Amino acid sequence: MAKPMTKTQLVAALAEDMGTDKKSATAALEAVCNVITREVTAGGAVTLPGVGKIYCRERPEREVRNPATGDKLVKEADKVVKMTIAKALKDSVNG
Repeated sequence: MAKPMTKTQLVAALAEDMGTDKKSATAALEAVCNVITREVTAGGAVTLPGVGKIYCRERPEREVRNPATGDKLVKEADKVVKMTIAKALKDSVNG
């Protein structure tokens, strides 16, 4: 398994693809991340064409077990961020 791309590597790749400097690429990446964070926090979803859909889902209250002691606890309802991967990306990885 390859190592994940770091933010610095991502910014460098964006700058090269955009034909611009790293400062502009960093600003673009941060702007996209801020928009996604703001939208998902507000309960919406963001679709990145060809990549997938990022959304927030509510989990109900449930019973969990402490693996160290075996005690059963009730975990309160919470929210979790999910991502559904687009078929185009799945096909490009598998094809």
